[in-house]
Amino acid sequence: MPDWTIISKHGLVLNYLWGNPRSTAREIASVIKTTEWTARKIIAELEQEGYIERQKAGRNNVYRLNPNIGLRHHTTRHVLLGNLLEVLAQQSEESN
Repeated sequence: MPDWTIISKHGLVLNYLWGNPRSTAREIASVIKTTEWTARKIIAELEQEGYIERQKAGRNNVYRLNPNIGLRHHTTRHVLLGNLLEVLAQQSEESN
């Protein structure tokens, strides 16, 4: 099988955080099959671009996603993050 996916690692992080906002970078890395360092870098990039907001809850982070932000590529800027993640979550629920 090729070593690529349709959804980028950034998209996989967003998708995972959509349903698991209290996850650690280590948990995220384990789920999306990357290193913890890469997961932390992706989280920082997503936060910098306004896709997520990190809030402290004791010693942990809670992530809040911005569902009203458009996707980055010029051909998909009209697609809102929340709409995409809802479709992905719906498909996941239907397959369970």
